[in-house]
Order: sequence, then structure tokens, then C-alpha cells
Amino acid sequence: MSTDEHAAAPLTLRQRRRAAAVQEILDAAERHIAEHGPAALSLRAIARSLGMTVQALYHYFPSRDDLVTALIAKAYEDLADAVQTAVDAATDDSARERVLVAAEGYRRWAIAHPERFQLLYGTPLRYYAAPVEGPTTRAVRRMSAIFEREMFDGFTTAQLAAADTPGLSAALLAHLDQLPPTGRQELPPPATALVLSAWGHMHGLVVLEVFGHTAFLGDHQAEIFRMAMRNLFQDIHRRIASAGPGTAPADPRPRERASSTGR
Repeated sequence: MSTDEHAAAPLTLRQRRRAAAVQEILDAAERHIAEHGPAALSLRAIARSLGMTVQALYHYFPSRDDLVTALIAKAYEDLADAVQTAVDAATDDSARERVLVAAEGYRRWAIAHPERFQLLYGTPLRYYAAPVEGPTTRAVRRMSAIFEREMFDGFTTAQLAAADTPGLSAALLAHLDQLPPTGRQELPPPATALVLSAWGHMHGLVVLEVFGHTAFLGDHQAEIFRMAMRNLFQDIHRRIASAGPGTAPADPRPRERASSTGR
């Protein structure tokens, strides 16, 4: 049997039942988090809500950490789906507009799912440590890859390498150069620094809003966010476009759009 035939083989009845049970447990855990917050995650309460014993739940998730890892990975995947869906629905195909709507998709998901967002970025759960290079790492890299693609669409590697990022030490640039890529291509260290800076600004504003620190703005929070993100991405693009003489122009070829269902 070929690899493709093996991959297309239908699941057995036992596998389908297990997948359905796993999904039911995850759904119950998400409801529990939404009602009580991530810190109150209780396997016993989740099992009770499903009419099963804790021992039966352990058959699907051998430990609390296994369940937490699955919940975090799923939250990251759902967040990435929301960001990608926003990009796919963008009516303006300019790079600046697409990265702006990606940021707004990130914000909307966080506001709609504050407890799950807190699971990702709030106070770390006590005694929990995500597995190294595990599903949570892969999931967050997928989301990072979306922002990298939209932020740097149309720029060449030479332009990104020559981006205007004054004040960065040689040691930091060397460290950034050793980080594993999150997208389809390795970014030069200056571009990686711009991504990290942009994410910090974007995420910081979202955290302030989700945790109620900008509630005094009322219905104007979305407008403030859009203004801040538009200025941020315009500044980043200016830093790349003005990278210096002799830099190759932006690639005029049509961009490759990723499907919202792609992994």
C-alpha cells in the first residue's frame, strides 16, 4: 500500500469513537475554563460533567498536563484560523491592509474568548510545562508564520536583511540568526527583530483590552487599536523600503495565499 493510500484509509470504528470522546472532553474542558477560568481547571469536574470517572478520562489524557497541552494547542490553532480567515476575507489586497486585518482578527478572537486567551497568555498554570518542540510550539509557529507572510509580502530577502534596525547588538543579531524559522523561509535577523517588536506592540494592546485596562475607552477601543496597528505596520514597511541604495525592488510576482484550512 502506498503512503497516499495509507493516509486516505478510513478510520476504524474504534478510532472514530476515540476521536469523538477526545473532542467531547476538550469541549467540556473549554466550557469549564470559560466558566471558572484556566486556574480552576479540574479534571474531576470535567469528568463529572461528562458522566465519566476521572480514571476513564485518564484513558484519553494520561495526565493533567496532557489535557492542558491539548487545550493550549487547540486554542492556538483556533486563533490562527481566526487570523487566517480575516486575511482571506480582506477586500483590499495590499500588503499593509492584509497585515492590519490579520491583527484585527487576532484582537477579535481574544475578545470573544478571553478565558482561552488567558490560558495562552495569562498567568502560567502552576506546575505545568509545555513539551519541548511539542504541539503547542508547532501551533504558535503556524500563527507566527501568517503574520510573517503578511508583514513581509513583496519584500526580498536582501531588503529584509538590510532593514533599518539601528541599535541592535551583534550578540542579539547572532542569537536571532540561530532561532528556528516559523514560516516557509528563514528570516534575516533584522526582520525577526521587527516581527518580535510588532508582536509585542500588538499583543500588549490586546492584553490591556482583554483584561479590562482600556475599558475607559468604551466602544472606541477598536478604533485606537486600528490606528496603532496602522502606524506600526507603516513604520515597519518604511524601515524595509528605505533599507538603502542598491536594494532589490519588491517582488512583483503574485503572492501565494494560504488557505484558512491549511496547516
